[in-house]
Amino acid sequence: MFKLKNIFKKKSEPQPERKIDFYKKKYKKAQQKKLKAKERKQRLRDYIGRAGFEVSTKKLHKIFFNIAIVINLLISSFLIYHFSVTFGITWGTVVASMIVLWIFVFILLIIALWVIFYVAVDLKIFRRKVDIEEVLPDFLQLTASNIKAGMTIDRALWYAVRPRFGVLANEIEIIAKETMSGVDLKVALKKFAARYDSIILKRAVSMLNEGVEAGGEIGDLLNRISLDIQEQKAMLKEMAANVTTYVIFISFATVVAAPLLFALAGVLISVVSNLGTTLGGTSNAAVSSGIPISFSGTGVTQADFRIFATVSLIITSFFSAMMVSTIKKGNMQAGLKYIPIFIGITLTLYFVGQGVAGKLIGLFF
Repeated sequence: MFKLKNIFKKKSEPQPERKIDFYKKKYKKAQQKKLKAKERKQRLRDYIGRAGFEVSTKKLHKIFFNIAIVINLLISSFLIYHFSVTFGITWGTVVASMIVLWIFVFILLIIALWVIFYVAVDLKIFRRKVDIEEVLPDFLQLTASNIKAGMTIDRALWYAVRPRFGVLANEIEIIAKETMSGVDLKVALKKFAARYDSIILKRAVSMLNEGVEAGGEIGDLLNRISLDIQEQKAMLKEMAANVTTYVIFISFATVVAAPLLFALAGVLISVVSNLGTTLGGTSNAAVSSGIPISFSGTGVTQADFRIFATVSLIITSFFSAMMVSTIKKGNMQAGLKYIPIFIGITLTLYFVGQGVAGKLIGLFF
């Protein structure tokens, strides 16, 4: 009995330690989750800050949540009225459809709103990057002039700010505030360059920091960087001019040729279907005479072809605009403004061409 008691005592002794270890692990996991959540919120704040927006993440969640609720309420009220009045469906079916709507459609709306928001922020960041690259050579030249006049680098950067520099002026003001609060100028410049996905800006900042470390003539270095940026822009414009033929060919094939061909094909389908209905009664005579011609059966209707043509033209216009932007600007983001233009012109020519071709062919058939 004594041995059995000792055995039970030994087994029961480590249980408090196990509980302590269990709670420690649970606490660590909770802390790690909190840290990850804070990091995600901080990344979202930094991402929004790169676009120049000052919106808290809590407000964004509330705004998107309220928008999704309003849209779901509108859809729900319409479906309830439509089902009950038009089809006379029972309330059980209506309640089931409402449950599906508020579970799946609500989640899809939240996801769609966040996707649209991220796309808008990304476009805003891209525009800010383009604005910075446009005025960067002039800013560097003014900074070089201030350095040659005897100013230090941080003061030269501050006094080179002009209202016409826009986004770059605001960023330089942030750098000046950080340096005044004790942050090293190199660190502030690297942080500024890391905010934007611009190779030109990162190279300029890297060369400036290296020049400061080497102790060379910073004014001459900045002038040289400015000239290199201007030469690079001139080369890009020359390359864009050399590929203008490809841009014209893609634009003509997408905006003019494709909609007109689709319009003619749609009119031909209607003509063939009319001929089929006209000659359908004579198919028996053709078979008896030994000619294997038959107009029976249903093919592609004009309504189905119109849907197919519209979807095909929209998809083709979308990718053609991306291709034109890549050829001219070197990136697809700059071509988003071409998408509605291409789609609008393509669909307009398609419907106009279909109407004109239908009237012209109608004169002969």
